[in-house]
Amino acid sequence: MPWIKQEDCTRCGICIDECPVDAIVMEDAGARIIDDECIRCGKCHDVCVVDAVKHDSERIPQDVEENMRWTMNLLKYYSTDAERAEFIERIRKHFMKTKRVAELSLEKLDSIRW
Repeated sequence: MPWIKQEDCTRCGICIDECPVDAIVMEDAGARIIDDECIRCGKCHDVCVVDAVKHDSERIPQDVEENMRWTMNLLKYYSTDAERAEFIERIRKHFMKTKRVAELSLEKLDSIRW
């Protein structure tokens, strides 16, 4: 999923004009892609003259940090080491499920024929 790095966006609107499904809006901080409406065509990435439109892979460090913030925020509700250890194991299962869903989805993508 593409995303727009707000501090690089010059608010020129080219990406908005080129989006075939009107999935990009201009906000105070700059352009923003509406994830649920984006069809992943890549046109916004291709036309951005300042390279403000980024690929998902560039967000991996931020996504990991967000996962850690979320986990640490929940961890505060457990008072004993045993409770915390059980919670961490449940979180591990949560992320392992997410990983497995991604792996199986990638396998199925490989079988698509058009």
